[in-house]
Amino acid sequence: MKAVGFDRPRAIEDLHALQDIELDTPAPGPRDLLIAVEAVSVNPVDTKVRQRPLAEPGFRVLGYDAAGRVQAVGDQVQGFKPGDRVWYAGAMQRQGSNAQFQCVDERLVAHKPDSLGMQEAAALPLTTLTVWEALEDQLGLTPDTAKGKTLLVVGGAGGVGSIGIQLAARHFGMTVIATAGRDESARWCQSMGAAHTIDYRQGLVEPVKALGIDGVDAVLLAQEPDPYWAEACDLVKPLGGIVTIVDARGPLDLNALKPKSARFAWEFMFTRALFGVDMERQGEILSQAAKLVDEGILQTTLGESLGPINAANLKQAHRRIEDGRTIGKLVLAGWEN
Repeated sequence: MKAVGFDRPRAIEDLHALQDIELDTPAPGPRDLLIAVEAVSVNPVDTKVRQRPLAEPGFRVLGYDAAGRVQAVGDQVQGFKPGDRVWYAGAMQRQGSNAQFQCVDERLVAHKPDSLGMQEAAALPLTTLTVWEALEDQLGLTPDTAKGKTLLVVGGAGGVGSIGIQLAARHFGMTVIATAGRDESARWCQSMGAAHTIDYRQGLVEPVKALGIDGVDAVLLAQEPDPYWAEACDLVKPLGGIVTIVDARGPLDLNALKPKSARFAWEFMFTRALFGVDMERQGEILSQAAKLVDEGILQTTLGESLGPINAANLKQAHRRIEDGRTIGKLVLAGWEN
């Protein structure tokens, strides 16, 4: 089968940073689906893993967002059959979706929304899982308890921010403030459902207070937390919470949250698959999200399609993500003959 992989960490400008390769088609394990990959999207985690040394010689295949059709199923699979159209993020420790065929544990997979094409669907799984887990599992929010509360999303126009705004505003019923550094980013955030946008270059506290809002109930840090930490702690209300999805460069002062009894949580979407814990939860979330999409509550966050799945186009996607100026998700679809 065709695939795109890397055999050692290289800068994206290197000719061999990502390579078109041929691999054997994998065989599904007892609970695996063998999926024919039709579309993928690229996330910051792809660029980070690409720059890490490999534990074993050979080629590593990246890709943690995909939509495709079930080709075959393991002998213990019950919820899927060949021909089913599915979407998923997958597991970090296994070969990824930048290949014509991929084995994925059925518990991490759901039937994709009927109302979306493969490209539109591939833009959503990883970020949807990330935000749903961040709000519900980490901060303890639900549509019943969150309605009318305020959420600040730092990094509103990125992949996580884009679906985070939608989920919080349209499903959880929250008032969302999103950071955006450009006019086009602000317009995108508003189209996703943000009630307000602020320019992060002006800080967080003063722009939020200029809206007539003294504090927020929750903060979703979809960017490196360090530059925003002090102001996020200042803005969060008593008994509120802050969740971050990006590694901190240095220690974060959690003592700043103690007087408010505010909670802090990490969200790492790969935890369940990495440790084999409560994996069914991700399939359930994606099933609920598919229903919300088909009901018109959520929409795709596809920002741009870059063409077929190959090394050249994936390198372009990695380069743009590393530049940090993408809006929405970058998607690739189809395989060249």
